[in-house]
Amino acid sequence: MNRSPQVDELIAQITDWRGETFARVRATILAVDPQIVEEFKWMGSPLWSLDGMIAVGNAFKNKVNVTFAYGAKLPDPDGLFNSGFGGNTRRAIDLFEGDPVNEKALQALVRAAIAYNKTHLKKNAPKAVKATAPAKAKATRKSG
Repeated sequence: MNRSPQVDELIAQITDWRGETFARVRATILAVDPQIVEEFKWMGSPLWSLDGMIAVGNAFKNKVNVTFAYGAKLPDPDGLFNSGFGGNTRRAIDLFEGDPVNEKALQALVRAAIAYNKTHLKKNAPKAVKATAPAKAKATRKSG
């Protein structure tokens, strides 16, 4: 498990319900796969990735937000996504005070995101075997 010390510090500084919720979300995500990389990016946002970006987390004034990079492409049978429906790519989960963290459903989304990254992202997609095209006959130019 690759825990970022900066994320540890961030969570420690959030002394209300958001810190506890954020810590639970983080632990749930990291528990899915020991190869998940946790980084501190974009001026203070925790980011989780494996073969591409999985999600980014933020603690805002009244909520904890987890945005999945390719959330629109992921199955969400438990209906965790409740934000970010305006675009074609990202989807988010907003957790407000008192909201439970559905760990089982969150882990299913993380697994789906990893599977998506492994099969759909250009750098991870299987390389197509290129058929060799017959050599084109060189056109001759007539000078006139």
